[in-house]
Amino acid sequence: MGFLEGVPILSIITYVPLIGALFIVAFIRGDNHRAIRNIATGVALIDFFLSIPLWFYFDPKASGQGLFQFKETIDWIPALGVKYSFGIDGIALLLILLTTLTGVIAIYSSFTAITHRQKEYYVLLLLLQTGMIGTFCALDFFLFYVFWEVMLVPMYFLIGIWGGGRRLYAAVKFFLYTLAGSVLMLLSILALYFFNDGGIPFLNINGLNAGYTFDVLRFHEIGHLIPPQLQFWIFLGFFFGFAIKVPMFPFHTWLPDAHTEAPTAGSVILAAVLLKMGTYGFIRFALPILPDATLRVVPWIAALSIIGIVYGALVTLVQKDMKKLIAYSSVSHLGFVMLGMFALNPMGIRGSVLQMINHGISTGALFLLVGVVYERRHTRLIADYGGLAKQMPKYATIFLIAALSSMGLPALNGFIGEFTILLGVANRNMTWAVFAALGIVLGAAYLLWLYQRVFWGPLDNPANQKLLDLSGRELLTLLPLVILMFWIGLFPSTFFDKIEQPVDYIVRKVDPQYYNRKPLTHPPVPGGAHSDQVAEARQ
Repeated sequence: MGFLEGVPILSIITYVPLIGALFIVAFIRGDNHRAIRNIATGVALIDFFLSIPLWFYFDPKASGQGLFQFKETIDWIPALGVKYSFGIDGIALLLILLTTLTGVIAIYSSFTAITHRQKEYYVLLLLLQTGMIGTFCALDFFLFYVFWEVMLVPMYFLIGIWGGGRRLYAAVKFFLYTLAGSVLMLLSILALYFFNDGGIPFLNINGLNAGYTFDVLRFHEIGHLIPPQLQFWIFLGFFFGFAIKVPMFPFHTWLPDAHTEAPTAGSVILAAVLLKMGTYGFIRFALPILPDATLRVVPWIAALSIIGIVYGALVTLVQKDMKKLIAYSSVSHLGFVMLGMFALNPMGIRGSVLQMINHGISTGALFLLVGVVYERRHTRLIADYGGLAKQMPKYATIFLIAALSSMGLPALNGFIGEFTILLGVANRNMTWAVFAALGIVLGAAYLLWLYQRVFWGPLDNPANQKLLDLSGRELLTLLPLVILMFWIGLFPSTFFDKIEQPVDYIVRKVDPQYYNRKPLTHPPVPGGAHSDQVAEARQ
């Protein structure tokens, strides 16, 4: 890890936004809008630049150091076995980088969109940033739950104060749904804690270290000691907590309201990062610590995921509001992520993780783009537009790239994620893959139909004939996302390399015999992380 050795880099990245928020509260007057905006943007930029070394100093092949790197551990509540424990693997690494980048974009995109109570708005965005990063870094269940709950409050106020006409309804619905899931997740955490009478210390993952004693129990090993029936009930609590956050069908009904009523930056953060908390929770906790329950519920999760994929796409086809259309598309896309994850093979989980990032990039860009025309016209109805390609050519070009990315065009990021998921799902069940492919076709239909209605045809609405094309600030918020769309689409191995080891770890925890009974479906990379495992499997 080079010069980062001994530096609490994860804590620094987590708390820089919190320090920035406190500075704004304490030292900046509420009517000094320019200073508030500039300081918030500067803090988010500093946080992003601090997170970049994680990419370069994270060693994806360093199995000897354990699954997690940049670890920090301090006794916090010794009586409960609670530790302040931070660390990241390749999956958390990608999500943290997505979070810090999205934070900069969300704040910078709000400069002209937010005109009242700006001090509170930017403070809440920075607090939300701390909650999201802390959730991805936490290696202690108590700490994870604290950050998980911290995220809820800023998002509630962002929707409830700066949202649209039905903002209070959307904010309360979001809060109640998420809180209900959190309570059920807490019950599962307590069930783990009190398992075996004496109680198990809260999560303290020690990575890939082999072997354990009951006194110093490796958290991910307890799944093999919990009776299958108890595993099922614990998994059910986690399922409700994480599935509501994803959101999976039929727990998705809060999402279209929250997305539609939230300010543009809130929609971007919600799509890019907050929805990934649910999928991250499944991968980090539910799958590896509850293997028997996971294998038991695979058919049910697959069925709900497929319904979400097809239902979400069909409902998206009939939407009249651009923002609501993109919101419902997230139900379909996240169903795809869940289906790949519960294929429970390396290809499916690898594609699922990458598709989390892809969805954050492409859907985040689409929400930004809808926000651009909403600021100019104050309407999101598709019928109010038409022929914008003539009036706003730069805007039309970037919107097309984002739409093609979302629908999975080759050479863009969405194709890599969807193709990898389809390979993993087909390897598990070909029928599932057929339904998933139907979702891709429907996805292309609603996105192309949206683009045709908004950008082609006559420019006959006088209100659209005076629209200005993208400003320099708006271009700066969108270009990083466009670059990432092409980078992942053309060089996906740079991302797959980071997640290969944790994906292998998850598969071995859920299904220890996978590599012994299943021949590899693709040639190993010479010297890669799987080369020795493949040799053992073939023997």
